[in-house]
Amino acid sequence: MALTPFSAAVLNWFDEHGRSHLPWQQNKTPYRVWVSEIMLQQTQVNTVIPYFERFMQRFPDVHSLACAPQDEVLHHWTGLGYYARARNLQKCAQQIVQQYAGEFPQSVQQLMELPGIGRSTAGAIASISMGMVATILDGNVKRVLCRFHAVEGWPGLPKVADQLWAIAEKHTPQKRNADYTQAMMDLGATLCTRSKPACGICPLAASCVAYAQGNMKAYPNAKPKKDIPVRHTRMLMIENSAGEILLQQNPASGLWGGLWIFPQQDVAENPADASLLQGQKFKLLPAPQPFRHTFSHFHLEIEPCRIRLLKNAGVSENNALWYDLQRPAEIGLAAPVKKLLDQLHSQQETL
Repeated sequence: MALTPFSAAVLNWFDEHGRSHLPWQQNKTPYRVWVSEIMLQQTQVNTVIPYFERFMQRFPDVHSLACAPQDEVLHHWTGLGYYARARNLQKCAQQIVQQYAGEFPQSVQQLMELPGIGRSTAGAIASISMGMVATILDGNVKRVLCRFHAVEGWPGLPKVADQLWAIAEKHTPQKRNADYTQAMMDLGATLCTRSKPACGICPLAASCVAYAQGNMKAYPNAKPKKDIPVRHTRMLMIENSAGEILLQQNPASGLWGGLWIFPQQDVAENPADASLLQGQKFKLLPAPQPFRHTFSHFHLEIEPCRIRLLKNAGVSENNALWYDLQRPAEIGLAAPVKKLLDQLHSQQETL
């Protein structure tokens, strides 16, 4: 099948300007493509690169990831956010080892049945690493297609998503499918960007409806706004006389599942009333300023409370450890916890 004008323009641009230096573009195995695609969800390329390289060094194949302690997997994910991705990554690796003898299944449909792999990710794995003809529709591709065709509606709506999938499949070529897949990602990431699209050098500008209308930034349509609730918590940064910090591990599921966090308390309560401090002699130390951490569905106002124990005996909890800032354990940390620990470490370094 001959290339359409759309796919031909994209591939011609890719041959001259496409990216080929990214670490996951080298040795394109299904495993490496899969890990990169999961990491790149909701995360910028420049942020992902060092995480990907460290992850590959520690977990070079699906077997090493499948049998690793979850704490270690979460540790290597700390800072990337959306930690369900990391938990699903390991679940998926375990399923591939158990059900497919460590080899990725060779169909988009079978890939989609694995934990954490959606239709677009499955298409990327099949296209880039398996040489199959498959279609993708990640955030970058949605933006390109929405602008090129002036597609109305928020892409998160099923009706709009179905329309975009139909358009994406129409443009997907039978030949050079892997290059086209990478080219569409690159085009959205480097030219057809969210805030400052470089329409003047875009290979699709001549036929782009949004460009002709002069309202590129109107597409894709924004997600309908709704009020995001605000919650409050106090994080108890309990230190012993050695400067170690008490952390507790969250349950495997739910918010910050499997991650290590500070003990928490309702802000209306007195820190001295915390169960962990009963019978303890302690003093309050100057604490970092309160700050906001935003999740997809709510804001969390965090009030840090720094507490120094005058004696070390008596604090013994299940799923708890004393975290040494000088020799940190390789555990998964919730982002606000890592932020506060880094601040404490910086303070210790300046003393």
